[in-house]
Amino acid sequence: MWKVKPPVYFPMETRYRPILESLVPPDPMSQFNLRRGSPDEEFPDLSRNYTWMGRILTRAMYSRQFHRCTHSGVLFDDVIRPGLEEPGDWCSPASVGCVAGDAESYILFCDFFDRVIEAHHGHKITSQTPESDFNCDNLKGGDDLDRSYAGRLEVSVVRGVEDFCFPTHCSRGERRELLTLARRALQRMEEDVLPGQFLLQEDLNQESKREVDFDPPSASQFRIGVARDWPDARAVWVSKDGSLVVWVNMEDHLRLVSTRDDANITEAFKCMFINLQKLEDFYRELKHPFTWKQQLGWVTSSPADVGTGLRISVQLKLPFLPKHKRLQDILKRLRLCMDTTESPTLYCVSNTSTFGLSEVGLTQLVVDGVKLLIAMEKRLEVNGDIDGLVPAQK
Repeated sequence: MWKVKPPVYFPMETRYRPILESLVPPDPMSQFNLRRGSPDEEFPDLSRNYTWMGRILTRAMYSRQFHRCTHSGVLFDDVIRPGLEEPGDWCSPASVGCVAGDAESYILFCDFFDRVIEAHHGHKITSQTPESDFNCDNLKGGDDLDRSYAGRLEVSVVRGVEDFCFPTHCSRGERRELLTLARRALQRMEEDVLPGQFLLQEDLNQESKREVDFDPPSASQFRIGVARDWPDARAVWVSKDGSLVVWVNMEDHLRLVSTRDDANITEAFKCMFINLQKLEDFYRELKHPFTWKQQLGWVTSSPADVGTGLRISVQLKLPFLPKHKRLQDILKRLRLCMDTTESPTLYCVSNTSTFGLSEVGLTQLVVDGVKLLIAMEKRLEVNGDIDGLVPAQK
């Protein structure tokens, strides 16, 4: 197999990041004579905000970012709006509470974003280039999960496209140009790699929506601007064999999803990254490569997806383990999260972070964690004790 290496050339901005951090670009809002107060007057109320944004943002940090603006017009108030719209709950896992309007946001507002990323992913940002490894031969045990417990799985990856604002900030014209690029790149995919069909959202009927697991935009997505002009310039590409789905202009520029019903993570991983590399090559030929930042890896609109943009989700049948008092501690140690489904005994287990490990490393973390959860469930079925199986913090 092969190992994908990140681009060797990085934007000049990364070389001068400390200098850029201290710059204060002119505020484009000032020309409109709007009644903006001072940073102290505009500082939001974060007393009941339980997002990472609310926990990290201070008055001094807000003042440093207040008069800054990216070249496309992203202000710091645009960045923190999601956390103000949805402040979270003290008893729920903290969301990032912020969003990047464009790739430059991660550089200009790095004083803020770096701290949010480190807190959410539990990994320190350094000057080192994040490791990247798509070689499925390095993945161990992803093809032998116990089918009595493990069922449907999903491997997904998000990518941003260079030179375009992210969905919360992009214009209608940008979104339509992104749709055109996606159509051209995916047509190449059909011709060279994997036959499929390109469908506009507005043309999907109810049956087609069920087949591709289509979820309409949430109220939150409308509030923060992700779903503006819905369904204009939104589309989905579906391979004929059903192994791969590509969402265009939804929460991110691109979201690739590979699903399987046989719990074979290795095959889903292989399908994802072979096709992702091909699609990346097609976008590079179109002069719009995927967005990469040296310290962060692949970046998209949400800081929760930086690094690899990779999510692995496995459905597990667990009648006993979710009732155990140590479950949350176990999940935290495994760096996994567990969500409920429509079935009372079926749960969806996935990785909590995308940054700090390679693609194979994150997938291996999920594989090992799922196997341990299944072993615990088997122990509980016979009224056994699982304390001896609880791992150390990963």
